[in-house]
Amino acid sequence: MDGSSISLVILIASLMVAATPILLAALGELVVERAGVLNLGVEGMMITGAICGFIVGVESGSPVLGFAGAAIGGALLSLVFGFLTQVLMANQVASGLALTLFGLGLSALLGQGYQGVRGPTSMRLDLPVFSDLPIVGRILFSHDLMVYVGLALTVAVWWMLKYSRAGLVLRAVGENHDAAHALGYKVVRIRLMAIAIGGACAGLGGAYISLVRVPQWTEGMTAGAGWIALAIVVFASWKPVRALLGAYLFGGVTVLQLNLQAASLPLVEVLIWLSTATAVILLIVYGLLRRSGRQESASGWIKCAIVFAIFAAITAIFNSIFGINLFRNETLWLSMSPYLATIIVLVVMSAGRAPGSLGRTFHASS
Repeated sequence: MDGSSISLVILIASLMVAATPILLAALGELVVERAGVLNLGVEGMMITGAICGFIVGVESGSPVLGFAGAAIGGALLSLVFGFLTQVLMANQVASGLALTLFGLGLSALLGQGYQGVRGPTSMRLDLPVFSDLPIVGRILFSHDLMVYVGLALTVAVWWMLKYSRAGLVLRAVGENHDAAHALGYKVVRIRLMAIAIGGACAGLGGAYISLVRVPQWTEGMTAGAGWIALAIVVFASWKPVRALLGAYLFGGVTVLQLNLQAASLPLVEVLIWLSTATAVILLIVYGLLRRSGRQESASGWIKCAIVFAIFAAITAIFNSIFGINLFRNETLWLSMSPYLATIIVLVVMSAGRAPGSLGRTFHASS
């Protein structure tokens, strides 16, 4: 990529890297919510995992141990939330928000002596034959190990929820905890295990930011990634494969805004073409879903397509006919774009049915 153009190959490869921390955290939260627990503390667990992984990685010199430490740190913090909500039966929303604030404060305290310290060398994989392939090699076979761990975890969670007995029990607890309890399942124990898994995945996502993407410690470096992961779970209708697509979507928006700033391209023109292309793609998806008989799923896609088409038309009219640039402060708008995309998709998309017991407190005596 030079100063005036964006390499599509580098853009797609960077998209996979940017999506990995969000994907890891979203998969963990998806497991938690399929168990019927709403944990809004993903951001706190991610930032705690980031500092725990960075400290262990720097002190040991091993990124593998760093990721292990991050998973343990995130799981331990999540169990605090689990104890409050499942044992003491505290409100899940309030406890999750408190967990985020606690994690942000704890990470700032632990990271005071690690500002400006360089992290250990990342676990980059370069497969001799495959990584040398044109285009495909750079996109698929030149990443660090955690990118592939994220993809493997997506498949594992999908298989577990759909085909395994553990997934069946987890979904039963999430759909109707009273019925699951009547059948003899230990609802609290199952939910605590799901919460710990979710915390470990969030910790891994945070450590990926501090050990691979940056790699150094900066206070508040997750920068809202945990909240985007929460939004992706809803966008994905609590399905792992759709969570992968959602993570890549929002990771792509993040990478694109960084590349646009570096390339110094006119933002208003890029937005017009990008919105038009997005509307066309969404219309194609809508048509495929309609043809397969999934009208209910198709409705959300057509709504999104209409919104993007209207946005492109209004922007083009103001820019071409009236000469008014709606996006004068380009740096500000580009920085806001990942979060704006999250809000737009969540508002427009029709989410699937949430687990029946999501957010509800379980009373063993009921």
